[in-house]
Amino acid sequence: MSDRSGLFAGDDPFELARKWLAEAEASEPNDPNAIALSTVDSDGMPNARMVLLKEIEDDAFVFYTNYGSTKAAELEQAGKAAFVMHWKSLRRQVRVRGHVVREESSKADAYFASRSLKSRLGAWASQQSQPLASRSALMAEVARVTARYGTNPPRPPFWGGYRLRPVEIEFWADGAFRLHDRFRWSDDGQGGWRVERLSP
Repeated sequence: MSDRSGLFAGDDPFELARKWLAEAEASEPNDPNAIALSTVDSDGMPNARMVLLKEIEDDAFVFYTNYGSTKAAELEQAGKAAFVMHWKSLRRQVRVRGHVVREESSKADAYFASRSLKSRLGAWASQQSQPLASRSALMAEVARVTARYGTNPPRPPFWGGYRLRPVEIEFWADGAFRLHDRFRWSDDGQGGWRVERLSP
C-alpha cells in the first residue's frame, strides 16, 4: 500500500475518479466522459456501447438513456453492469463493475431540462433500439413532437437515468514496457474498500 501515491493517492475512489476525469477534460479532444457500458441479455450474451457518464456521486456513477432501449432492458433484467472509461491522451483507464438502479427523481428532470432543446425533442421522437423505416420517418416524428411540446418539452416517462453502485473499481495507468500500474478497490462488505495492487 505504501507505493499507492501520486496518481493513485487518496482514500476515496469516487474522488479519485472525479480527479482523473477532470484531468481528462483538459486533454481529451472529444467526450472525456464517454464510457463503454457492458450489459448481458437474458441468454448471457454480452453487449457493449458508448454512453456519456453524467455524474460521479459519492457512492455511484450516473448515466441516462431511453428505458425502451436494449441497454435498459438488459440493465433491468440483470440489475448489474460494467463499464470502462479510457483516455488515450492520459494513457489511463477506470474499470467499474456493480449493481444498477433507476434514477427517476428530480435529478433526472433537472438533467433532462439542461439538455439542448433539439436533444430533448429527439428523446421524445426516438424509439431507441427499435427498427426504423427511414431517416425521413424519424424527422417527421421530430416535427410532430416539436409541434406538440414546443420549446419546453417535459422529461418523457420512458427516459431517465441509471445509477451504478460499484462493487469493484480499478484504476489503470500505462507503464513503460507494458509494466502498467493497476489498483483495484473492492467493496469489503462493511462500508469500506479493500485496495490491492494488481500485476500488469
